[in-house]
Amino acid sequence: MELKITQSPVQQQKLVLTPEMQQSLKILQMPLFELQQDIARELDENPLLEVSPEEENEEGQEISGEKEDLLPERLIHDIVNQNEPAEFEDSRERMDPLDFVSAKATLKDYLMEQLLSLHEPQSILSICRYMIENIDEKGYLGCPVEELAMELKMPLDRINYALTLVQDFEPVGVAARDLKECLKIQLRKRLALDETMDRIVDECLELVAGNKVREIARRLNVEVEKAGQYCQMIKTLEPKPARGFYTGGSENYIIPEAYIVRNNDQLFILMNESMLPQLTVNRNYVDILRKQEDPEAFHYIKTKLNSALYFMKGIEHRKKTIFGILEKIIELQSEYFRKGESYLRPMTIADIAASLHLHESTISRAIRDKYICTPFKTIQLKDLFTGGISQAQTEGNISSNLVKLEIGKIITHEDKTRPLSDQDICEVLKNMKFEISRRTVAKYREEMEIGSSGRRKIFL
Repeated sequence: MELKITQSPVQQQKLVLTPEMQQSLKILQMPLFELQQDIARELDENPLLEVSPEEENEEGQEISGEKEDLLPERLIHDIVNQNEPAEFEDSRERMDPLDFVSAKATLKDYLMEQLLSLHEPQSILSICRYMIENIDEKGYLGCPVEELAMELKMPLDRINYALTLVQDFEPVGVAARDLKECLKIQLRKRLALDETMDRIVDECLELVAGNKVREIARRLNVEVEKAGQYCQMIKTLEPKPARGFYTGGSENYIIPEAYIVRNNDQLFILMNESMLPQLTVNRNYVDILRKQEDPEAFHYIKTKLNSALYFMKGIEHRKKTIFGILEKIIELQSEYFRKGESYLRPMTIADIAASLHLHESTISRAIRDKYICTPFKTIQLKDLFTGGISQAQTEGNISSNLVKLEIGKIITHEDKTRPLSDQDICEVLKNMKFEISRRTVAKYREEMEIGSSGRRKIFL
């Protein structure tokens, strides 16, 4: 029997994130202060990008046909899409001395350097690179692997494989998805992750923080001395792998993206546009592009023009996306903006994404580290997103934020010599018609960074 090997073309559809798309996503998730810095950097590096002069468009003159040819839309059509002069082929590999300008190293830079040492297919390296861009200021992976698989249109097993590669980088524990995974990665590197240690990380971290060694020993059925050794080992681990690296967050300026203004019971959105310069393309380079006398200059200006246009479009897309999100939030949370925190309704990222026909990851990026100024205070945008708790005694759901407010009030007014346990707080809330469990109380208390009753107790 003769075995025949043949080749045949297979047509596939793949969604690939181009550098321009990645830049747009990066701009979308930047807070205003970081965007200001990014704009300043682009203005320094790209001679075709400039700040629009104040007197522009104030003369009231009509735009002539000649001026119309200078607009970015026509430029990208008439010039960028032109074929490059053939003489430039040999010179395109020349090095740009600006590529060697030093910059302040960041955690992401450090991870990208380690990525260069990997001998993996380009598709895996692209996934790793995308993951590194999603590392947050603590050193954790900022989005679930399932979300990455959907965004990149890649199988989940390839995403997980790429994650194991990035998690093997220094600093140890980087790209973990939560604190427990971060600690386990470090313990695994030290060859100290046995079954007992695994259980302590999963079940007893709060006991470790409270130095309750005897309780850990009793719960895990180990000797007290051995439990103490485990606790000491965990305390030597780093909960924030990014500590010691520059993450771009050292300047914690809060600049609101927008102002929510109330006038005659109506709510209006005023975008904080004054914080960003109005960008335009420098039109003095058009003649150089049209003459095409110098092929090297032609290629350089064409590349910079592309970069400027995509950068400007990224900023405009960011503005429209945030404005659309704020419009929908005001529609759902009008009572909150008029009357205060106790009127905050349950609202999730999925609710906003569905109503705007956007992906949840887009909404998540758009609200990350963003602030708005409300009629009563400046708040972080993500604080408006809260889950709901179903109530039998009331119509619909109540906001988890409202429950947190009540828990905070109860703890503030408790007897500090005899602080209330989570079960005691649960009973008080039930008397207030909030039907929640003790575990939910403990979860909300931890999210509010309030210690347990033992930690809150004052010994007189």
